[in-house]
Amino acid sequence: MTQNRLADETSPYLLQHQDNPVHWRPWGDDAFEDAKSTGKPILLSIGYAACHWCHVMAHESFEDPEIAAVMNELFINIKVDREERPDIDTIYQASLQMLGEQGGWPLTVFLNHDGEPFWGGTYFPPTPRFGRPGFPQVLQGIANVYRDEPDRVKNNTDAMKEGLQSLSQAEPGGDITIETMNAAAERLVREVDMVHGGVGGAPKFPQPSFFDQLWRAWKRTQRPEYRDAVLTTLNQMCQGGIYDHLRGGFARYSVDNRWLAPHFEKMLYDNAQLVDLLTLVWQETRDPLYCERVGETIDWVLNDMTDPEGGFASSLDADSEGEEGKFCVWSEAEIDQTLGENAVLFKEIYDVSVDGNWENTNILNRLHALRPGPPAREEMLAKCRATLLDIRRKRVQPGKDDKILADWNGMMIAALVNAGLAFEEPDWIAAAVRAFSFVRNTMTVDGRLRHSWRAGKSNHPATLDDYANMSRAALSLNEATGDTAYRDAAIEWTNIVEKHYRDPKNGGYFLAADDTPNLIAQSKSVVDNAVPAGNGTLVGVFGRLFYLTGDVQFLERARRIIFAFSGELSRNIFPLATLINSNDLILHGVQIVIIGHRGEAETDTLLRVIYDNSLPNRIVSVFTPTETLPQSHPAFGKGQLDKKATAYVCEGQVCSLPLAKPEELRAELATR
Repeated sequence: MTQNRLADETSPYLLQHQDNPVHWRPWGDDAFEDAKSTGKPILLSIGYAACHWCHVMAHESFEDPEIAAVMNELFINIKVDREERPDIDTIYQASLQMLGEQGGWPLTVFLNHDGEPFWGGTYFPPTPRFGRPGFPQVLQGIANVYRDEPDRVKNNTDAMKEGLQSLSQAEPGGDITIETMNAAAERLVREVDMVHGGVGGAPKFPQPSFFDQLWRAWKRTQRPEYRDAVLTTLNQMCQGGIYDHLRGGFARYSVDNRWLAPHFEKMLYDNAQLVDLLTLVWQETRDPLYCERVGETIDWVLNDMTDPEGGFASSLDADSEGEEGKFCVWSEAEIDQTLGENAVLFKEIYDVSVDGNWENTNILNRLHALRPGPPAREEMLAKCRATLLDIRRKRVQPGKDDKILADWNGMMIAALVNAGLAFEEPDWIAAAVRAFSFVRNTMTVDGRLRHSWRAGKSNHPATLDDYANMSRAALSLNEATGDTAYRDAAIEWTNIVEKHYRDPKNGGYFLAADDTPNLIAQSKSVVDNAVPAGNGTLVGVFGRLFYLTGDVQFLERARRIIFAFSGELSRNIFPLATLINSNDLILHGVQIVIIGHRGEAETDTLLRVIYDNSLPNRIVSVFTPTETLPQSHPAFGKGQLDKKATAYVCEGQVCSLPLAKPEELRAELATR
């Protein structure tokens, strides 16, 4: 039997390591049993396909026969893709933080045969440098301690195991009031860089949920500093180097404080969230820049990141030909040679020079030309970009992680639906329908979602985030199509969540199901990271289900989550945007009911008015004149005005007068 056992895996990250001389094994019972029978400690290495420093450590250490020989002699070596197994990654990232380390990827943790950690770090160089010991010295030292000092190891594992129990603990509280939400926004806006946008200095991350929170605060209070914080950030990001000006799509983050130099990988989840935010803001501002960025980003997703089966791939790598960013950057000579007489203007607008703006090369950006110029000039620049894109396509492409993740797909499905409704792009909604069908049908095994799919295989237990984001996607499609099967899917999934993920003692929901094997702890959080927290997303899902069905059990579930976590607001408001945004929906859901027939001009005209407005808390339903609303709905018993399609706008238990004219509905929505 081959010693490296990754060849049968489907994760592109694991397959990157299938030819390493390291005797890698996937996470599972076999590895733990071998650790127990041999008496060796486990070396757990966690990373992901688009991770630059993961590639560095792989090239330096895991491909080195001498270092690999040490690993094989002293350890049982396990490789994990953190995107396939966020439940595992969460536990061992937390263990590293207990050791006083910052965490990150590649994650390197040493475990006993029960999977209990006793020491770890992130990147280790092959020889001592950067103030870090060389990896071979680390390996030998850890193996010696594990063999010669079992009591010390046990003390560490006991302490860390006890500490990991805190992963399931939260600070409970009561209702999150409007006053609390407004106070949080007032505090958060002070952290925004009003020159370059974003939060803090370098590095800068997009943080869409954070800016969604400020946009909602603007809608509630009309305080211009909230709007300005969002617009400044979006303008700078849309014109910075973090945006791919040739193909569309945003990179993961910027290594500087002004969005010039990205960490070049592109992640599906970032782009889903940014499409959502740009759409929401465009609905009010009508800024053509936002329209353009949404369209270009979606074009990239649909053409470059969509599997033939319909789902969306996870990411594009930062590296090509072993160099970070090589695929994306340009020399001045390349621009001159390619664009000829148009090169002078293009270089001026896109910040191209002989010395470059990043490591002697040029990252295309418009940070010095934020607003579009005359149409003729912009048309010429568009032709230049198309020419450069044709040249770039001939370069060695960065690797694509083409696995399909249920939670990230749910985020992109919802973004496509919201953008499709706002920009009147039915093809975007059709793509969302297809992707939803793929996840719903192909990634369901024995009635339960699976987290990951690739090469014909659905793998790994679903996480809370999978169910939360796919339920949100289902409700978006229910709104767009009127098909109640989508709503029923959301109800079915949330019932699975209630059965297998709920913390019956302290409230809220665990990240992993109660029957997920080989986990030494359960984690439960409402903290947003690169993606919105599943618990926060679920508050919004339950809120929408309550408004749509009138079933109070959904409101009770939402409130249980809020009560389980709201005490966290007294400790740290910064990473709780999704919880606060979903709570805003609970308090201020705007239920818009149209009594009419989908596909008829009068009804479609009223729907167009709705989607022309920036309404983050909208819940839209269309009922035929013969259908009956839930008895608890504030519009129960209301009908058409003069036998015309008629809208009612309701908040709480109070509804507007019947609105049959588009201008009347527009005026009513302007007050929300």
